[in-house]
Amino acid sequence: MSYTKISYEKKENIVYIGFGLNEEKSMTVLTETSLTELDEALDEVASDKEAKGLVLFSHKSECFLAGMDVSVIQGLSSEAEAVEGCEKGQSVFNKIEDLNIPSMAVVHGLCLGGGMELALACDKIAASDDSKTSFGLPEVMLGVLPGFGGTYRMPKKIGLPNSLDLILTGKQVRAKKALKLGLVEFVMPKERLLPLAGEFLFKEGGHKMSLSETLTHKASDNFIARRVIFQKAREKVLETTKGFYPAPLKILDHLENNHGKKRSSYLSMEAKAFGELSQTSQSKNLQHVFFLQDNAKKLEGKENIPSIKKGAVLGAGTMGGGIAWLFAKNNQAPIMKDVSEQGLKLGLKQASSVFRKAVKRRRMSEDDFQRAQRSIEPTLNYNGFKSVDLLVEAVVENMEVKKKVFAEVEKEVSEDCLLTSNTSSLSVEEMAKALKRSERFAGLHFFNPVNKMPLVEIIRHSGVSEETIQKLYKWTLDVKKTPVVVNDGPGFLVNRILAPFLNEAAYLLEEGVSIEAIDKASLNFGMPMGACRLMDEVGLDVGAHVGEIMEQGLGQRHKASSLSVKAVEKQLFGKKNFKGFYTYDENGKQEGVNPEMLELLPKENKSMSETELQMRMFLPMINEAAYILEDKIVEDAATIDLGLIFGIGFPPFRGGLCKYADSEGLDRILESLEKFTQSVDEHRYGPSKLLKDLVSDKKKFYDL
Repeated sequence: MSYTKISYEKKENIVYIGFGLNEEKSMTVLTETSLTELDEALDEVASDKEAKGLVLFSHKSECFLAGMDVSVIQGLSSEAEAVEGCEKGQSVFNKIEDLNIPSMAVVHGLCLGGGMELALACDKIAASDDSKTSFGLPEVMLGVLPGFGGTYRMPKKIGLPNSLDLILTGKQVRAKKALKLGLVEFVMPKERLLPLAGEFLFKEGGHKMSLSETLTHKASDNFIARRVIFQKAREKVLETTKGFYPAPLKILDHLENNHGKKRSSYLSMEAKAFGELSQTSQSKNLQHVFFLQDNAKKLEGKENIPSIKKGAVLGAGTMGGGIAWLFAKNNQAPIMKDVSEQGLKLGLKQASSVFRKAVKRRRMSEDDFQRAQRSIEPTLNYNGFKSVDLLVEAVVENMEVKKKVFAEVEKEVSEDCLLTSNTSSLSVEEMAKALKRSERFAGLHFFNPVNKMPLVEIIRHSGVSEETIQKLYKWTLDVKKTPVVVNDGPGFLVNRILAPFLNEAAYLLEEGVSIEAIDKASLNFGMPMGACRLMDEVGLDVGAHVGEIMEQGLGQRHKASSLSVKAVEKQLFGKKNFKGFYTYDENGKQEGVNPEMLELLPKENKSMSETELQMRMFLPMINEAAYILEDKIVEDAATIDLGLIFGIGFPPFRGGLCKYADSEGLDRILESLEKFTQSVDEHRYGPSKLLKDLVSDKKKFYDL
């Protein structure tokens, strides 16, 4: 039989089935076609009386199987259709498990989702020791559960506690960790994997469990122990997700209620649970976010764009040290320049602290840490800058200072060096005037802390070349960050939309609403941090400075509350000096509401419903998104949603700010804004022309 998406070969009576045949993409995913072909191939194996074993592998260099094509999941229009799809996959993988000959998955690269479930259906798994090899069941991150038998087979293989840790979080484990868990039987260099597959197919292997590991593995067999395991897991899930995500709770219910059932009954309930979850709004929104991020990773002609080999940072300190860490982490041996030894020490300390955390979590060896840290070259002069490919300026947020620095550094670098500014609010257009070759200059705005925040804003100005934007986009992808390209304007994208949210929280405080009520309302909407707590994190002094810039550039709509100015006068800067809206200990841990801040607020608290508080804070954000689209700061609503999800943690289960607004109804949004123009402030809530036009035309943000 001939196949188009898989290969089928028999050598020495062992059948080798390979995935990724005739696939242009580097990632191999299961499609309806490849699943059907695998089904037919397994029938061929089962009927071959000479076959002594089955080996499953991939033709791709970096991927075994990355799971089911997400577009297939996205296209499911009903629970019944989703259940039917699961049952087909389950049937195919059951055929692997039911073979009367030994089977083994030979894994190099990503083995995720449906790929992981396929491997679990085999008798053994052999993996390469390459850093690219990882295992996981990330379905929960799409708002569903593993539907091809993953919830059935993984607990049987590695025990319930370890399985819950992987299934409920979607996290991935490397080959050595997978060996220790008992998920794989053999780990070896990738060059040996396939040549020795026939030999290892018939060998015993795997991690020998200790007594404690054995007891943990067997815990699920005891009713009382199992009950405790599920109770603790449920508590942890609720603490982490606040109940906003139904998938983890559904997974727990499914595993607990169906434990011990026969395979057919169990898998039937697994398919049913998948079908129900696939049609929830949360799952649809998480799938939407997946495609937002996936599209951001695409760059036409990427392979023809030269890579950045050496970086430099101007200005040490927290941000400069964080950016230097990013360069060093990606083997780009950065130079870090500052005007003082003290600044350099601070920058080196910042980079070192991040690397140290990676060592502590065993994500990095001590030798690799020492090597990476030594690659950062601190300096007070411009020696070596001629070899720099990409320079990031991170000096004080002052236009004249930045202009002076750029005019100076332009003389010290090569003509091909890209010059960028990490400014969070100042005009990139104005900054470019200090340069003779402004076409190779752009904004490159990182978010703090650099090691945790995935978003990078690439900011255009009128004179920047498309080549420069493309190079910066590629570099951002290369260092595993999420890029968004925006045009110059006050606050760019993220900070411009964040500002009204934080500003309105400050106005609510001035009206007498409590700090606790505002933060609770923010958290109960799904934000990762309360508005007041976030202001502390950003820095009230920074907020006051940015507020001035925003008001100057955008007018009365962005008129800042006087609270930040009053707080700064009282030296209440936030977390940086341990006192803002809250007080903090020397390790930065939040202690309680700051009594000094309460002195600046009304003595009597104003009661307001949580719904109204949320409307007051989030409606200006939606309105500002419309203004941004109107001003052509970004091209589309998708860019806004991507930026806010990965820049400030706007709740992914809502799909993004614009997606949320569309689902709520722009007509209702407009009506509420007009109401608040009358009852609160005509400027801060004044609806944009674009929003009015969309409502008039019965269109949505995503129709633009």
